[in-house]
Amino acid sequence: MSTPVSTAMPDTAATRQPIGAKAIAAITIGSGLEFYDFSVYSFFATLIGRQFFPVESTLGQLLLSLATFGVGFGMRPIGGLVLGAYADRVGRKPAMMLTLWLMALGSLLFTIAPTYAQIGVFAPLIIVLARLIQGFAIGGEVGASTAMLMEHADDRSRGFYGSWQLFSQGLSFLLGALVALALSSSLPPEALESWGWRVPFALGMLVIPVGIYIRRHLKETAAEQGHEAFSSVRVIFTGYRRLIVTGVLLVIGSTASSYIVLDYMTNYTVTVLHLPMTMGTTAACLGALVQISLSIWAGRLSDRIGRRRTIALGSIPMLLLIYPAFMLMNQFPTLGMLLAVSLVTTLLLVLITVPTLVLVTELFPRAIRATGLSIIYCLGVSVFGGFAQFFATGLIGLTGNNNAPALYVMACLCLTLIGLAMVKETAGKPLD
Repeated sequence: MSTPVSTAMPDTAATRQPIGAKAIAAITIGSGLEFYDFSVYSFFATLIGRQFFPVESTLGQLLLSLATFGVGFGMRPIGGLVLGAYADRVGRKPAMMLTLWLMALGSLLFTIAPTYAQIGVFAPLIIVLARLIQGFAIGGEVGASTAMLMEHADDRSRGFYGSWQLFSQGLSFLLGALVALALSSSLPPEALESWGWRVPFALGMLVIPVGIYIRRHLKETAAEQGHEAFSSVRVIFTGYRRLIVTGVLLVIGSTASSYIVLDYMTNYTVTVLHLPMTMGTTAACLGALVQISLSIWAGRLSDRIGRRRTIALGSIPMLLLIYPAFMLMNQFPTLGMLLAVSLVTTLLLVLITVPTLVLVTELFPRAIRATGLSIIYCLGVSVFGGFAQFFATGLIGLTGNNNAPALYVMACLCLTLIGLAMVKETAGKPLD
């Protein structure tokens, strides 16, 4: 099932040394920026569609905008292979520094891109290029940063350490939602459509120099080895193929649930429920608060009762409740119902996402950990997460059923339960 990997281990005391809030923030800031950028893109997808995709149908504009959102995910597997191998060969720190610079470039393109009315077909091409650059960067970011986080933990605290990754993503999602809510509430529609939607991307760029500065002071945790470029990729695809399949199945359910429950809700509120954007954004803010509040608890819970049991505690109720939740939103399209659905579904989502990320990271030895996690994360997220909103909107158009997004989530959760049955428990066991 696995091929032996030579791992000249760094000093154990150094790698298991507890780290403080500053170091945790430095490690997770890249993934946080990912969720910030993705959240503001999701909130303004309808406006971006009108600016860059001049088709007559509002649904068509949204579909093209969401397809552009998903295009960036297509670059994730490539970024995962290249940057994951780089992180395992050269180190976690250099890889994470590079991803921040690439994220900055992508955000800059969003900030300055001319519209279709100004330069024609080159406008959507610039937006697509920005998403490709960001997708490539994030493809390697998650593997390197999560590996570094958990390599600071002992066998009884890896769930706790890994949960900070999801905590940072929830915090960044909340920040993106609040910025979108502030802009949509304070600016007239004309100003919001012409320039207001660019402001969140410009603000995101300001965080990147801070992240680069604090990341310079991190201690490297990668194995000290001199293997050739991409040897970790070769080892994984020759000796760990079954783990790749299992890991991808595990990731599918969590990523589909995440992008529907959190990211898609604002566009769904506006396009399908015909409610003000502020109502959908408010529900998204509540969901982010739930993720922030419960991520650390979910990580500790998985340390105590196991990763598999915690994932099942979230996946099975989500599978049973997601369709009734969409039915209730369509039957009673009020702010109170949106908030209730957001509260319940995000609680279950946290129980799925936190232990899934930790479990998948634990599947591989240190020498190929960043590459293995990057490959699994990118393959699972690229299609089932990146195009989740596109699939959900398309299913509504094809079936005429406004509850169709729930069917997509249910199908993905069934695949995750298959993956859960294929994997062994890793909590409390030696990582290397």
